[in-house]
Amino acid sequence: MILPLLAPSRALVLTIAVVAGSGLAHTPALAAASGPFLAHQALYDLSLVKSRAGNSISDARGRILYNFSGNSCEGYTSEFRQVSELDSGEGKVTLSDLRSSSWEDAAGKSYRFKIDTRMNDSATAPVDGMAERVGDHITVKLTQPVKKTFNLDGKVVFPTEQIQHIIAAAREGKSVLELTVYDGSDNGEKVYSTLSVIGRAIPGDRAPSSPDPSTANDVMKTMTRWPVTVSYYDRDARAKDGEQTPVYAMSFELYENGVSRALVLDYNDFVISGAMDKFDVRDSKPCK
Repeated sequence: MILPLLAPSRALVLTIAVVAGSGLAHTPALAAASGPFLAHQALYDLSLVKSRAGNSISDARGRILYNFSGNSCEGYTSEFRQVSELDSGEGKVTLSDLRSSSWEDAAGKSYRFKIDTRMNDSATAPVDGMAERVGDHITVKLTQPVKKTFNLDGKVVFPTEQIQHIIAAAREGKSVLELTVYDGSDNGEKVYSTLSVIGRAIPGDRAPSSPDPSTANDVMKTMTRWPVTVSYYDRDARAKDGEQTPVYAMSFELYENGVSRALVLDYNDFVISGAMDKFDVRDSKPCK
């Protein structure tokens, strides 16, 4: 069993991704409104929080390593790796290793991505492609797992663009956002409908209940952050009894510069926490 790819960022960009309504324009002004993103590297330790009734997972552990760099002129680069072990409690351990790299234009016009996944030393076909916003639609060109070209609705957003919208909405005091997101995951054709719930702002001078390297960093100490939960739904799945269950949900605290902490990943059958273990601010080139 492979844990789904987060979108950076769902970034969390971790990429942690979300627009309220359907009329927001894809312009550099949005990035300016959200403020500059911080180039950084973060390491998260994964551990099992709980396993729900009927599920065979008795333990889960792993790590997420996330690198983010770039600026609003040159675009943003993300590198993500998630290594996870799931223990069924019967001596069966499933190891999954997911790696992804992407580049995204700051105005949400272009998105390039590559995703590689291994499970128990067996590799699946990589996903490799790019997406371009052209007029009122997005054209996706895949080179792997198969060569294919298809179009998406122009209202779909990419992962870093998603975070820009979350931060902009949080600053405006909005508590709920809906958005359709494309990040190249699954076979490169998956599109998610998302629902984000944003909590009240946490000022930088408020001591966290569970400190980590981000809350101790001098650059971060004055930063406002918001508790955010993003639920991801299969856009093409039919709801049962009028209600659709999310494929998975992510909760985290999102800083106004794009850094995320205190991750909780809910995969329905089980829940995993991601505690930040290391955090480093990286040099970032200013726009010329």
